[in-house]
Amino acid sequence: MSDLARAFPKLETWESGESEQMPTLKQIERFAKAVRVPIGYLFLPEPPMERIPISDLRTIGNVHIGRPSPDLLDTIYICQQRQEWYREFARSNGETPLPFVGSAKLGDSIEEVATKMRNALRFDFEGRRRMSTWTEALRCFMEQAEELGIMVMRSGVVGSNNNRRLDHDEFRGFALSDDLAPLVFINGRDTKAAQMFTLAHELAHIWLGHSALSDIEPASLPTHQVEVWSNKVAAELLLPLGFLRSEYNEGAELEDEVNRLARRFKISTLVVLRRIHDAGKLSREEFEDAYDKELARLIALKKKRREEGGGGNFYATEWTRVGKRFARALVTSTLEGQTLYRDAFRLLGFWKVRTFHELSRRMEGHA
Repeated sequence: MSDLARAFPKLETWESGESEQMPTLKQIERFAKAVRVPIGYLFLPEPPMERIPISDLRTIGNVHIGRPSPDLLDTIYICQQRQEWYREFARSNGETPLPFVGSAKLGDSIEEVATKMRNALRFDFEGRRRMSTWTEALRCFMEQAEELGIMVMRSGVVGSNNNRRLDHDEFRGFALSDDLAPLVFINGRDTKAAQMFTLAHELAHIWLGHSALSDIEPASLPTHQVEVWSNKVAAELLLPLGFLRSEYNEGAELEDEVNRLARRFKISTLVVLRRIHDAGKLSREEFEDAYDKELARLIALKKKRREEGGGGNFYATEWTRVGKRFARALVTSTLEGQTLYRDAFRLLGFWKVRTFHELSRRMEGHA
C-alpha cells in the first residue's frame, strides 16, 4: 500500500470518508489503472471475487491461498487466448490429437509414467552430460517439450509489460491441458533451479490431462492427491531414484556430492537434494536445512547476475515468453494472411510492424 499512498497522498482520507474533497473522475481513473481493476468495480458495495478459471491447487502450509492478483489472472487469460488461437491453427492444418495428453491416471505407477514421459521427451541423461551446465539443460528440456507438441512459455512479467512483475510466492506455474494445444507456463521470477522442477511438475499435469495452477517446488509437501502424484512423477522424471542410489557417495561432503550429481545428471541442485532425501539419505530436518541454504545461495546468485547482466536481448526474451512453437505458428499464419496483424500483435504483446518482421527474420535464422 505504500506505493499507492505515495501516488495518491489523499488515499487514506478518501477511504475513511474524512476528506473534504472527494476524488475527481480523472483521479478515480488513475487509481483504477494503478490497482488494475475496471473503474466500475470501485463503485460496487463489495469487491467482486474473480475466480481462477482452472483448478487452483496452491496452498501455503495446508491453507488454500485466497484472492488471486490481477497479474496472475491476466497471465492465465493471455495464455488461454494463445491456446485458443493455436488450437484453431492446429485444426486448420490437420494436426491430430497428441496421444500422451491425458494418457496417465493417478493410480498408475510413478516409475512407469516417468519412464514413458522421459522416452517421449527424449530426456537422455547421456546426451545431457555433454552439456556445459544444467541451465543449458533446462533450455534443452523446454525445447524437448515444445518439439513433442507442448507450448512452453516462461515469463517473469504479465505479457510483455516489464512494469507488471509476477510474484513467484503467489504461483510457480500452471498447465492448460488440451489434446491439440497443451500449454505450460513457468513463472520466470523464480530461480532457474526451481523452474526445472516446475516444468517437470506441469508436464505431469499434461500427462494427466489436467489443467491446474501450482505453487510447487522440490521441497513442497502438498496435500492434494494430484499434486502429490505430480510431484513424485516430476522428481522421478528428472532423477530416477535407482540412479541416485547407485551414484550417491555417502562418504563425501553433502555440498560436494550435490554439486557433483547436479553436474553428472545436468539437473538443478535443488532437485538433487530432494532425491537424496527421497532415497532416505537425509532426514526431513536435514533436507529442509540444506535446501534453505542452497535456495538462499541461488537467489543471491540470481540477484548478482541480474545486477551485472543488463537488459538482455528482446527477441530471445520474446521467444521464451511466448514459446517458439506458438511464435513460429503465429508469425507464419500472419505472413500468409490467415491471421490479422492486429490479432498477432495482441497475442505477442507488442504493436510495431518493424518489431514483428524483425522477430520473423530472426526466427528464420534459428529454425
